[in-house]
Order: sequence, then structure tokens, then C-alpha cells
Amino acid sequence: MANLKEVRIRISSVQSTQQITKAMKMVSAAKLKRATNAIVQLRPYATKLKDILANLSASLEGSSSPFIQEREPNKVLIVVVSSNRGLAGAFNMNVIKATNNLIAEKYSTQYQNGNVHIVAIGKKSQEFYEKRNYNVVGNNNEVYNALTFENVTKITDAIMDGFVKGEYDKVELIYNHFKNAAVQIVTTEQLLPVAKTEKETVKTSNTDYILEPSQEEIVEQLIPKSIKIQLYKAVLDSHASEHGARMTSMDKATENAGELLKALKLSYNQARQAAITTELTEIVSGAAALNG
Repeated sequence: MANLKEVRIRISSVQSTQQITKAMKMVSAAKLKRATNAIVQLRPYATKLKDILANLSASLEGSSSPFIQEREPNKVLIVVVSSNRGLAGAFNMNVIKATNNLIAEKYSTQYQNGNVHIVAIGKKSQEFYEKRNYNVVGNNNEVYNALTFENVTKITDAIMDGFVKGEYDKVELIYNHFKNAAVQIVTTEQLLPVAKTEKETVKTSNTDYILEPSQEEIVEQLIPKSIKIQLYKAVLDSHASEHGARMTSMDKATENAGELLKALKLSYNQARQAAITTELTEIVSGAAALNG
């Protein structure tokens, strides 16, 4: 059994850790509220924009937009959305695992030929793929310092420009979809080219619309806007998921620290009781020896 000094040191250490995890949980809870409000407010707009684009594009025979032109995916870009910080359970590793599985299952040939590129949004994914010598494009970790549509659009513009120039034939997006504080769903979406919607799957309405300047031009303008909103929504989803995962993880760590403290205090009391018993035995034995 450990001596009293060792147990006291461990109790003090665990108490300090518990205070840190409790504070981190409270900070993440406060940030989660703001992040949740941001994604909840954006989702209806993103959904409506997607529906409008689907209804308009489905009735067109064809479009000249370069963002819907499908090509053989010889060169692939994967956008991995993670976080800048850890201590969020399996939040970052789940996205990285999904990315690795996607490469292994769909783009192994492109990877062997050196034609798989990574755009990492978040320091954790950036460091992971740079250490393993992947083709990592740029550095976007600063976007979380000021998470605005304009800052995320700069990343989207670079991706769209590379697609138009033929640097990439296909762009995949992987991120954590926020469901609630305890549940984050790893999601994979095709960012480019924009997936075409079949006429049979589009919900049509009986409302007549007057379109100005024309249906074709409106679709041409909506496609880039939809791509930018899709990536911005993914980053907001991931941001809310990060704080939810960290809050849950720190809450569990705080509970575990409490359980460990109970065990350590029991061990301390047992060691203290054993020390007292030993001292009493020595005193009684000494007194008996003197009397004898």
C-alpha cells in the first residue's frame, strides 16, 4: 500500500485536474450555445437555396456552368474539416479515419499516383497529413479566429478556381454534422462538381414565377453561391460539433476524476488507519515489555 505522502500528492494532482476539466466544460458549454445558434440560423437558408437550385436546374436541358461538368476523377481534392485544439474525445480522429477510409476505398489509384490533395481546415488534420507527407494545399487554421462567411469564402474561391482550371476533377468534403451536444455524425459530401438533380426527384409546386433576367442566368449565379454556403455550413457544423464533443468529453473526465478521488481517499484512510494501528501496537508492546 502506498504511503500517506504519495496518496496525498495524488489526491492533490487529481483535484487540480478535476478543476481544469470542469472549467473547460463550462467554457465549451458557453461557446456551444453561440455555435449552435449560428448553424441553426443558417440551415433553413442553405436548405431553401438548395431546393430553389434543384427546381430551377431540373427544368433546364443543360447548363454551361463549369461547376457541374463531370470529369473522370483522375485528380481528387478532399476537404477535411477538423479543429485547432484537442481534448474533444474522438472528434478529430473520426474525421481523419473517414478521410483515410475514403481514400483507401475510392481513390487508392489516385493516391498511389500522387493525385490526391488535402485541404485541411483545422490544425489537427493539417498536422496529421503533413507528418505523413500527403499533398496538403495551403494553411487554413486561422479561419477559426474569425469564423465568418467571408473568411470561409476565400477557401471556397480557391477550391472553385482550382476545379475550373482542371487542377482537380472532383472535390469531396468530410466534416462532423452537429446533431446535439452528445452526437456528431461524420458526413461525406461531394462539393464539386455539383450533383445534378433528376426531374423525378424534385418537388414541384403549382406556383408560377417570373424570373429575371432569365432562368439560365439565375442558375449560373446560384451554383457558386450554393457551393460557398455548403462549405460554410460544414465549417459551422464542425465548429458546433467540436464544442459539443469537448463539453461531453470534459464532463466525463470530471466524473472520472471524482471516482478516482473517492478511491484515493479510501486508500488514504486505509493507509492512515494502518499507520495508527501500527503505532498503537508498538506502544502497547513497549508498555508490556516495560511491565514485564
